[in-house]
Amino acid sequence: MKIYLDGKLVEKEDAKISVFDHGLLYGDGIFEGIRAYNGRVFRLKEHLDRLWSSAKAINIKIPIQQKDMEKAVIKTLLTNKLCDAYIRLVVTRGSGDLGLDPKKCITSPSIIIITDNISLYPEELYEKGMDVITVSTRRIKQDSLSPNIKSLNYLNNILAKMEAIRSGVMEAIMLNAEGYVVECTGDNIFLMKNGVLYTPPGSEGALMGITRDAVIELAKNKLKIPVREERISMYNVYTSDECFLTGTAAEIIPVVSADSREIADGKPGKTTVKLIKEFRNLTRLTGTPIK
Repeated sequence: MKIYLDGKLVEKEDAKISVFDHGLLYGDGIFEGIRAYNGRVFRLKEHLDRLWSSAKAINIKIPIQQKDMEKAVIKTLLTNKLCDAYIRLVVTRGSGDLGLDPKKCITSPSIIIITDNISLYPEELYEKGMDVITVSTRRIKQDSLSPNIKSLNYLNNILAKMEAIRSGVMEAIMLNAEGYVVECTGDNIFLMKNGVLYTPPGSEGALMGITRDAVIELAKNKLKIPVREERISMYNVYTSDECFLTGTAAEIIPVVSADSREIADGKPGKTTVKLIKEFRNLTRLTGTPIK
């Protein structure tokens, strides 16, 4: 496996950065998770747009142009002979001293591109649905740290994931300080109720996911389902007709119970199944060609 590191493709074992890089010391950096399907990179421009937005928000100047980053992603995939892959794109602050001051970082931000395979959940969960719980770890308030900055510091999400695993499930619903549903540890959440698709708005602290946006478009344009971005309580989750999660790594996965409460009949809903089919078609047929 070759890793793209600061303009060069190096062996996995040689892909190294300084221990003084602030990405390592403080989580001071940003990332994107991207997928390639059937020889195409799905929504690459949207992911790169979000990466550049995250960089601007924390005042990191990415040392190459966006079009060159696109070429670097494609080159890394071609070198590793991957047509279907998970792509992790990382930009760190760069190396400095042991203090917090980013102005003391003396090197340019590092760019890392890893292309590999990923399987976030077992395949059987996509067919039978998964169980989730709510956790005590609350989502960081958006007036403290915007959820739309995909920073390297994911400790908030990791702590919630640990709670889920200790409880014997693979995913957890995170609430905000007011007790409303925000998202899961790595996925956005959707509910179906009386023919309407609901998802928390960004104002509740949810990341505006790329897969989330794709699902909203499919629901509106393909399935002609009305979509509302509204506040969601756990009562709404418990009493929903269907529930599913979305994310780049997770894609679309049904949820059949929350906090030991069966959702509807405890099986993946019809609309969820339709959206999974439409999403898989979309990923196979659209995207930036790997060539």
